[in-house]
Order: sequence, then structure tokens, then C-alpha cells
Amino acid sequence: MPTTQESPLRFTDDELDLIGRTADALSAYMGKPVLAEVIDAEDTGFEWVIFAVPLDIQDTPDDIVVVQVGGSGARIIGNQGGLVIADGDIFECEYLWAIQLSDLEGVRFIKVDQEGEEIAWSENLRDVLPFVISDEPVSEDDDDLEDDEPDDDDDIFDPHETDSPRTLH
Repeated sequence: MPTTQESPLRFTDDELDLIGRTADALSAYMGKPVLAEVIDAEDTGFEWVIFAVPLDIQDTPDDIVVVQVGGSGARIIGNQGGLVIADGDIFECEYLWAIQLSDLEGVRFIKVDQEGEEIAWSENLRDVLPFVISDEPVSEDDDDLEDDEPDDDDDIFDPHETDSPRTLH
């Protein structure tokens, strides 16, 4: 069924949660804020989300796609990469990609690259995200956890120990 203004395609709460967690994970991975702004379906009949990185003062936007994120009433989801964003704030950003909703049979999500090309499409949002974010809790089994602390006996040099691989110089 084609999308109409009376029945726009909208992200579910679970999808919005996953999009926000993806922006947060990308912020941690990249070491800088990644903003995910959901654009309302009012004009297009479908919602879409843009992922972008705010430009720093020393960034030169000559060879990147620059977009504005934010503004009055903007729906930025996730933790905003640690930025404090007041209503009405607008950021010049490097465009990473967007995901738009679709009513095509078998396709709910379409990923759009910096050239405006549709580069991925799927019925499952996870298939168009850059990496897997699991809802599974981390195992608390001691065998699965790496011990970053050395044992008390590890790495202690005993000059009287004969089979020690270390030598004094």
C-alpha cells in the first residue's frame, strides 16, 4: 500500500532505541559525537534519520558533504555524543548516511550514502546499520571475563629462581 499523508511511515519505539544506541556506539567508536536526527514524515510521508558528526572549528568542509542538524523542535536521539544541545541549536555536520522508511514490499529500511545513492535495503533495521548491536546481556560467567589484573605471582622476578627466563643486565 503506498504511503499517504494520512498514514505516514514512522519508526517504532524499538527502532528509535536501536538508532539511538547506534549513534552512541558510533560516538564511542569514533571518539567524537555522532548525532542521529529523526526527520518528521510531514513533508515526505515517511520518517528518516540522518547520522552526522558536528564539524570542529579546524575542520575544512571542502571534500565532505555538509548538512545542518538540529534546530527548533529537532528530534535528536541517543545521548548526542555528550553534547549539550539546547532547543534551536543548529550544527554544521559531516553527513555520514541516512536511513529512510519505505513501504516497498520486503523493504522497510533504505540506507542512503553521501552521494544520495541507495546502498542497502532490508526488512530488518540491523541489516543496514554499520555493526551489530546486541540486546543480549553480557555473560557474567567468570570464564568469559578477561582478567586484566596480573596474578600476585606473575611477573615477579626472583633472582634466586634458576628456571627464570629473565636475566639481569
